[in-house]
Amino acid sequence: MKRLVKNEDKTADVEQQNEDKVMKRAIKDSVFTNLFQDKKYLIQLYRALHPEDMDATEDDLTDITIKNILTDGIYNDLGFTVGDKYIIMVECQSTWTMNIIIRVLMYLVQTWMDYFERTSQNLYKSKRVKMPVPELYVIYTGERKTRPRQISLSKEFFDGKKCCVDVKVKMIYDSKKGNIINQYVTFTKVCNEQVVLHGRTKKAILETIRICKDKNVLKEYLESKEREVVDIMMVLYDEEEIMRSYIKSEVQEAVQEAVQEAVQEAVQEAVQETIQKENIESAKRMLIRGKLSIEEIAEDFNLSVETVVELQKQINLQLV
Repeated sequence: MKRLVKNEDKTADVEQQNEDKVMKRAIKDSVFTNLFQDKKYLIQLYRALHPEDMDATEDDLTDITIKNILTDGIYNDLGFTVGDKYIIMVECQSTWTMNIIIRVLMYLVQTWMDYFERTSQNLYKSKRVKMPVPELYVIYTGERKTRPRQISLSKEFFDGKKCCVDVKVKMIYDSKKGNIINQYVTFTKVCNEQVVLHGRTKKAILETIRICKDKNVLKEYLESKEREVVDIMMVLYDEEEIMRSYIKSEVQEAVQEAVQEAVQEAVQEAVQETIQKENIESAKRMLIRGKLSIEEIAEDFNLSVETVVELQKQINLQLV
């Protein structure tokens, strides 16, 4: 039983390591990031988040998305400032994980560091620095019954206990019908439906684009960048397929190694058990002959003195 647990843990470790490698994939564009690189759509996103602010213009928006050419560096989906009022960070997730809270915190800290450097503010001087108010959002496009409006670091990781650092992330699922967030979520749902029908193929992508244009979902964007969208999604599909095959291969290899290791351990234990039995039988014979002391027998047959004493007791009982 001990060996089985050990090997299961080893396989789980390999799966986790490979999952980490997926997170460290080469930085590629996505429809989400590509869409909001265009300030025409970015201002629509901001107004969906802040419908009360109709004075902001495209010129007020500055893209501050973390871009890192190293695959091991951190990078987020979208970050932008609105003048000196807000730092807004938006992540798009199709898989539910509370770890996004920690990742968003890491993105925010990096963004603050970049902001202070860009605005030539020194954290080590006595003068208090100035910075925009941060807002953190996750647009969730997966399927889930429970949909909290907000998730927080203290609640999810510290059972709601007060701590020196807390992070609150607002969750967005559909948004107001027809706005840019709602259109993007609809696009992802249509895409998922077409993948079920056609697999991760170019046909699924083309059908997604056709259906969305017919429904007036991101129509202008898809009409102007159809070829680019197809290329983006094909690259992502290829990456996912390659990574899935890689992970499957790595896990299979880990399982094979674990099985081989378990077999080797079992053989070694069987051999040791056989030797132990033979030594015990030899020790019994020497005890019956009475030519050697208990200490000498224990040393000659690699047994403990306690074991030999117990054998002597068994022999004495048999002789009575």
